Amino acid sequence: MVSQEPLKQTPLHALHLELGARMVPFAGYDMPVQYPMGVLKEHLHTREKAGLFDVSHMGQVWLTPISGNVADAALALERLVPVDLAGLKPGRQRYAFFTNDEGGILDDLMVANRGDHLLVIVNAACKDADLAHMKAELSDLCKVEDFFEEKALLALQGPKAEAVLATLCEAVTEMKFMDVRACDMLGVTCVISRSGYSGEDGFEISVPAEKADELARALLAHEDCEAIGLGARDSLRLEAGLCLYGNDIDETTTPVEAALVWGMQKARRPGGDREGGFPGAETIFTQLADGVSRTRVGLKAEGRAPIRPPAKLYADDAGETEIGHVTSGSFGPTTGGPVAMGYVAADRAEPGTKVFAEVRGKYLPVTIAAMPFITPTYKR
Repeated sequence: MVSQEPLKQTPLHALHLELGARMVPFAGYDMPVQYPMGVLKEHLHTREKAGLFDVSHMGQVWLTPISGNVADAALALERLVPVDLAGLKPGRQRYAFFTNDEGGILDDLMVANRGDHLLVIVNAACKDADLAHMKAELSDLCKVEDFFEEKALLALQGPKAEAVLATLCEAVTEMKFMDVRACDMLGVTCVISRSGYSGEDGFEISVPAEKADELARALLAHEDCEAIGLGARDSLRLEAGLCLYGNDIDETTTPVEAALVWGMQKARRPGGDREGGFPGAETIFTQLADGVSRTRVGLKAEGRAPIRPPAKLYADDAGETEIGHVTSGSFGPTTGGPVAMGYVAADRAEPGTKVFAEVRGKYLPVTIAAMPFITPTYKR
């Protein structure tokens, strides 16, 4: 059913229209899917120079410990995620995911230790539910505050991102991947993380909503920076092998099935200092020990036609033995061919294995491939 609620607008909505963006509904917001440059050129520009993305539809939440000790906020949040947050040092950020009682993923998120509080960035479609979840489960130890309206979020991605942002904050040149720090720009304090969703070096910038337009214009004034829409954002993250919540991961997929075990540090696994204690731990630990029946894999198709979800995957070219399905798929401008990801039976997950995707009644050959499809350029 189509929602009758009016679409929300980010603080950069007027700028998107001014720049000629084609707007589409996304997670309840009116968002730019592309600009006059077009998705292909926007994608390649980000890989070669610097692209600016409006991601203000995502949610920003502060967890401030009642005790005044940020370690208490970290331990409280560990009750909801299978991730080592107690070991997260001030000025650092880590990928995490909420799990449910069955071990499924409620949302994936980023958590930054800001010294006196945790900054949690959640997905747009889940942010209201995530906020309610944190308030219900963490309010005994933390003050849970949302800044959904007060703050905007910009992502600056690409090999020239550092040079572009350094014109406003020279200190970013000292930052490494997953570092987080505050920087005064245009008369306000912004929180900058060296991270992103493209596979490229880059930054995400939390800025007061009233300064977002001015900041975006200042960045776009640089000759190497262009505005980039959701279309290229999707193809960039897919080439980088990064999950899209609601497509590649959801409440029915566990971190083990989703090949996200790397996001569960040793301290939270069996035998670790703080093993378990999060929803679905028993299921997840059983899967770690015994394996899973299906797993997320990369997929490369022959030719140039993308294999898009929800295409079914088969072991044979007659479509007799179904073994999985596609969850994301697109043409990869950098790879020069179609790339996809999906779930297949675990015994078919070895890279190089040939499977077949059903597309308009035909069974097209697809090869299981290692991800990412490109070489990330994060600044380590």
